[in-house]
Amino acid sequence: MSKFWSPDELESISSATIEHYNANANSFWHGTKDHDVTQNYEALLSALPNQKGLSLLDLGCGPGRDLLYFKKQGHHAIGLDGSYEFCEMAKSLTGLLVLQQDFLKLELPEQFVDGIFANASLFHVPSQEMIRVLRELRSALKPQGVLFSSNPRGNSEGWQGDRYGTYLELATYQLLLESAGFEIIKHYYRPQGLPCAAQPWLAVVSRKVA
Repeated sequence: MSKFWSPDELESISSATIEHYNANANSFWHGTKDHDVTQNYEALLSALPNQKGLSLLDLGCGPGRDLLYFKKQGHHAIGLDGSYEFCEMAKSLTGLLVLQQDFLKLELPEQFVDGIFANASLFHVPSQEMIRVLRELRSALKPQGVLFSSNPRGNSEGWQGDRYGTYLELATYQLLLESAGFEIIKHYYRPQGLPCAAQPWLAVVSRKVA
C-alpha cells in the first residue's frame, strides 16, 4: 500500500481526481451511458425490502445514469459526486437532488437512506482513509441498511494518469468493511461469464451491523 498521506497531500489527490472528471465529463458520459450494470442494481435491491419508495444514495453518481434507473424503479434516489460538471449533468438528466461533496469530506445526515450504491467510486479513496469513509457511510444508513460497492481488484494503489485509485482484493476489503461496522452478504466478480482472472471488478454487498 501507499505511504501515509498528509492532509495537504490528500487534498491534492482528491482535487486532481475530481478535476479529471470535470475536464472529461462529456466523454465519460458517452463512454459509460450504455454500460449494462443490471447485475449491480439487482444486487443492491435484492438485499433490501421488496418495495417501492426506498431511499437510496448513489455515491459517485457521475452524469446520472444509475440515478435515473433508481428513479424509474420508483425509489427516492439522491445523487452525490465531487465533480461539479457531473452534478449538473445528473440534475439535468434526472431532476433529482444531487449533492456536490468530496468523498474525503462527506457531510451526510445520520440514518437517512436505506441503501447506498457505490458503483466504481469508492476506489478513489486512499486506503488510509477507507475505514473512516466507510464508517461515515455506515452512519448515513438506516438500521440494517445496505452498501453496494464495485471496485477494481488488486493489491496496490496510486496514480492512474490524473486519477488516484485503490485496488483491493476481497480479503483486504472484507477487513476494512468489518472494521467499519459492515458484514458482507455476498460478493461476485465482473464482467459475468468470464474466468475469474479475466474479471477485474469486485462487487460486494454488505449490511450495516449494530
